[in-house]
Amino acid sequence: MFKIAICDDEDIFIQELKKHLNRYAAETDRDFCYFVYHDGSEFLKRYNAEYDLIFMDIRMERLNGLKTAEAIRQTDSSVGLIFLTSFREYVWKGYEYRAVNYMLKPVSYPVLQRELDRYFARYRNDKEPYLVFSNDSGRYKVLYKDICHAETYRRNVLLHFDGGRQVIYKNMKEVSGLLCQHPQFAQCHRSFIVNLSYIRSVEGLELLLTTGERIPVSQPKRKKFMQRLIEYMGDQL
Repeated sequence: MFKIAICDDEDIFIQELKKHLNRYAAETDRDFCYFVYHDGSEFLKRYNAEYDLIFMDIRMERLNGLKTAEAIRQTDSSVGLIFLTSFREYVWKGYEYRAVNYMLKPVSYPVLQRELDRYFARYRNDKEPYLVFSNDSGRYKVLYKDICHAETYRRNVLLHFDGGRQVIYKNMKEVSGLLCQHPQFAQCHRSFIVNLSYIRSVEGLELLLTTGERIPVSQPKRKKFMQRLIEYMGDQL
């Protein structure tokens, strides 16, 4: 089931878009499930981090599509996003929020078909794995490749990722089980896990990351960690 969210304040347009999407689903043997919202603020209140693709109108009265997309990207770095607009001047602004593309309204079926073909060919054939978690601040979906490192934070773990950092309500052993099953992650200290692709240099018992941050390497884990780092770097050549 492919989950599609539509955020637009024009009911007539929503029905027309769903008609085109249903035609595309039938022609390509796909199964679409729709979630409809009429305003950006309503959408954010009920946002589901498991949406696959969002159609977002740029001009809405209470909270426009650009502001809504900005808020979405703070919690979800991977969801597909296609902007809808009647005004060409808004188009380039949309790409600041990593939009897949934009479509001018009214949308014809051939245009929608072309954009969905492009989306499925480029963005869905090799879908990036992601981590979904919740805390008191909200629900988050973060690509594993965007997680820089994780550190023990009180009795939980603080994830550092592209776009911010958030607490995940698990202990380090549980987070290690989630991250270290992926080849780019390794534990360098009992309180730290690092994404090896973010390492700029190793300086004694300290790692300098591409973000400018420094994290420790414990003496007991150094030998095994360095072997893992060398193997990873070799695989990237």
